[in-house]
Amino acid sequence: MAEQAPKTDNHYDVIVVGAGFAGMYMLHKLRGLGMSVKVLEAGTGAGGTWYWNRYPGARVDIESMEYGYSFDKELEREWRWSERFATQPELLRYVNHVAEKFDLLRDMQFETRVETAVYDEDGQGWTVQTDTDEEFSARFCIMATGCLSTPKNIDILGIEDFKGPVYKTFDWPREGVDFHGQKVGIIGTGSSAIQTIPEIAKQAAHLTVFQRTPNYSIPARNAPISAEMQADWDANRDTYRAQARSEGFAAITESNENLALETSPEDREREYERRWKFGGLRLVAAYADLLTDEDAKKTAADFVARKIRETVTDPKTAGILTPTPDMYPIGAKRICIDTGYYETFNRDNVSIVSLRDAPIDKVTENGLNTTNEEYGFDALVLATGFDAMTGTLNRMNICGVNGAKLKDKWADGARAYLGLMVAGFPNLFVVTGPGSPSVFTNMIMAIEQHVEWIADCISHVNERQISTIEAAEAAEEEWVSHVAEVASATVLQRADSWYMGANVPGKTRVFMPYIGGFPAYAEKCNEVAANGYEGFELRGAAEARA
Repeated sequence: MAEQAPKTDNHYDVIVVGAGFAGMYMLHKLRGLGMSVKVLEAGTGAGGTWYWNRYPGARVDIESMEYGYSFDKELEREWRWSERFATQPELLRYVNHVAEKFDLLRDMQFETRVETAVYDEDGQGWTVQTDTDEEFSARFCIMATGCLSTPKNIDILGIEDFKGPVYKTFDWPREGVDFHGQKVGIIGTGSSAIQTIPEIAKQAAHLTVFQRTPNYSIPARNAPISAEMQADWDANRDTYRAQARSEGFAAITESNENLALETSPEDREREYERRWKFGGLRLVAAYADLLTDEDAKKTAADFVARKIRETVTDPKTAGILTPTPDMYPIGAKRICIDTGYYETFNRDNVSIVSLRDAPIDKVTENGLNTTNEEYGFDALVLATGFDAMTGTLNRMNICGVNGAKLKDKWADGARAYLGLMVAGFPNLFVVTGPGSPSVFTNMIMAIEQHVEWIADCISHVNERQISTIEAAEAAEEEWVSHVAEVASATVLQRADSWYMGANVPGKTRVFMPYIGGFPAYAEKCNEVAANGYEGFELRGAAEARA
């Protein structure tokens, strides 16, 4: 590893914001370039998503062995996952193992929330201020803040009047919660809720689920990793990693070129059934036209609907839990992976309320009123989702050239070149930002690709004594148009999803991730770099913006 450059006071070569998987790997890569780096993190420890989300049932929805880092073969050999889909505690243990192995903690500062990041045009770098009244400066600033790290505002009338405890899935008590003997209400049936509802139901005297829009969910078929499975992975790891990188989701989903509408109903049913029994996300990649053709999607939706009706014994409850074509096409919202979710609604102590039929009127001192009924609880759980992709960056005061605010630039929708840089914000990088595949992939694979590209880019800039690098406005505009064009060829824009920002009142609806697939995106990034960072403006000291 190259010798690390000295730092002066609170000045560094690079400030990294966020100590999740992206921030950790970014620190490791930049150290290898001999750069001085400081990672600033609001939490008390590393881990990002897996530090904050500690609700019962929290686990990854990508196979554990695929989800872990791939950049270090020794790390891969020495770590052994216990389950196909690792739980939050195991993922956090993995994070701490990585942090210790690569001695990352010494360059991380915790309990430090970045409040402002301002570009210094004279100094051609960034000044960062925190809630601890500290100021840091660096030539480069890298936002490794995650795609789902800022919860949406809770705007439920009367929530402050409830006398019992209110728990939030995104900020779960570290000591856990004992619901034994309690009547519990939970608002939301997104991914976090789908994971936690079966766990709360095992304890609560009664659990009432309040659902606005049902989600499609597929059984994880989670199980311990057998010795045979581990041996196969060890023997074929490089092949499996290469296979994952060649698939659109950057995960092994068995994607193929067959079309659902050109397959006989009997063969199609058998394929869906095989993938359903295997578990995980493979059902969504069963046929190539499931992303673009509504009739093809309907065949998959009908299959899942039948599975829900087969599992949930009460027809009315099954109906509430089943999305209908008028709501959104299957896959237009990220499909959830569950462990016993639908089966939970067969329990005598679990009931569900459709907020589409009777919306919430207000929360009261002792419970919740819909427009047609009152419900009493001892405790209330909120699983109300995130201000995805842009929420964290918009809540910081990020100012670029001439004091332009990133939040203002993104007021009509996020704009970024390759999801990596924003015109008007020199030397500021974003890991898995809007306009990159990010949430449509195995996030760790997407993070590694971005971190490695950014590290190579910074190395290129340093070797050539370039002062600043910035996305060109024309290239940014062209890429934003391309992202929109690719999305328009799918049915994904037909859902009021967090992909569109539709879950946040007042947020402009723009499809934020890149849906063109991980391989095509990675190839584009490589091509841009090979062409001298085409689409970026690189300036020497004498050419710096006046």
